[in-house]
Amino acid sequence: MKNVSIFVGLDVHKESIDIALVEDDRNSAVRYYGTIGGDLADLEKAVKKIKKAHPEAFLHFVYEAGPCGYGIYRYLTKAGHECMVVAPSMIPKRSGNRIKTDRRDSIMLASLHRAGELAPVYVPREEDEAMRDLVRARQDAVKAGRVSKQQLKGFLLRHGIKFSGKGDWKQTHMVWLAGLAMPIPAQQIVLQEYINTVKDCTERILKCFQGLTDLKEVRKVCIK
Repeated sequence: MKNVSIFVGLDVHKESIDIALVEDDRNSAVRYYGTIGGDLADLEKAVKKIKKAHPEAFLHFVYEAGPCGYGIYRYLTKAGHECMVVAPSMIPKRSGNRIKTDRRDSIMLASLHRAGELAPVYVPREEDEAMRDLVRARQDAVKAGRVSKQQLKGFLLRHGIKFSGKGDWKQTHMVWLAGLAMPIPAQQIVLQEYINTVKDCTERILKCFQGLTDLKEVRKVCIK
């Protein structure tokens, strides 16, 4: 049997994946395979069925980069299949085709992949992605810390309490905050919760880069 290539378009969502297939023969029409669950186990079953129906075929997968990450890419490439991840903004759009459905998207991806009209995005190594996650976690902690400080300042301002010293959030400021006493117990609870949140966010920021020794590597990953 002659070896053939089959281009597989995947429209990936959190709970579902729509699949379309097309052979490399230009006269072959794109076939909509169907919808499966969004887990890798569901994809594995579908891939096995496709391979069983086309045992001599080389499978070339494509899907759009999105919030579901690169797990599908890594699974398929480790299984020996070719897989391309493309940026949604770089996919050619056909004029007049404004109705967007999961089925149509999977068919479009398979067709464009066969035509060679798609360009892949850079897929980071798992180690690089882990470093990016760490950087994002620190950025989230910094943002949360900024919000928590604004909330605490707003609470104190509403009650006419001002710090007379210099250097907000330094040791003298934190000691001053710890010594504040509100006239009503409920207000004291609120004050302490705001102070604890500021401290927790500060600790989160410090922990994110704890143990990292090569900050140059962090910067390199961040700008990719």
